[in-house]
Amino acid sequence: MKLTEKQTKKTEAKQAPKPAAKAEAKAQKKEPSLRDEIEAEMKDDLKEQVAESDVDVAALQKERDELEDKYLRAAAEMNNMNKRFNKERADMAKYDGQKLAAAVLPVLDNLERALATEVKDDGAASLKKGVEMVYNHLDNALKANGVTEIEAKGKFDPTLEQAVQTVAADQDHAKDTVVQVLQKGYKLKDRVLRPAMVVVAN
Repeated sequence: MKLTEKQTKKTEAKQAPKPAAKAEAKAQKKEPSLRDEIEAEMKDDLKEQVAESDVDVAALQKERDELEDKYLRAAAEMNNMNKRFNKERADMAKYDGQKLAAAVLPVLDNLERALATEVKDDGAASLKKGVEMVYNHLDNALKANGVTEIEAKGKFDPTLEQAVQTVAADQDHAKDTVVQVLQKGYKLKDRVLRPAMVVVAN
């Protein structure tokens, strides 16, 4: 039976391999590259050398693990040192001038005592006014640099106050409360420069 030209083309189209199948067949027939051959040969040589040598692979792995552990510990220690250094540097910047502020506090105390003195004549009053101005300037300068007075009242706080004397508790003063401040306390930001010296009810 003779096929028509149209039928012949259809049959050839069915029998012809599809483009995807062609690419797959080509990929399968593709020969390994020189790089692949060299890599495979090097792996085989390495396996052969390890098999033939007297090297204790387990010992080498153990030594490697120990060295890795030491490295990780050293890296962690360096990291901790850097953190401590940065914290110390931040603290130095934050509490800069602490010694100077602590040294100035007795001057502030003496000025307060001078202001507590009663005066009668005009000359003494003028002198007292001058002392008051010096006290205010010094107090403002300390506050501007983060030095503030500790408010010693109410419940006794041992982190901010120092009990130098105790009295019996009564109706006006409950137990463990501040009765009187003998000397003011001061803080530099959140650090105590000098605790307040107080009388506490007991």
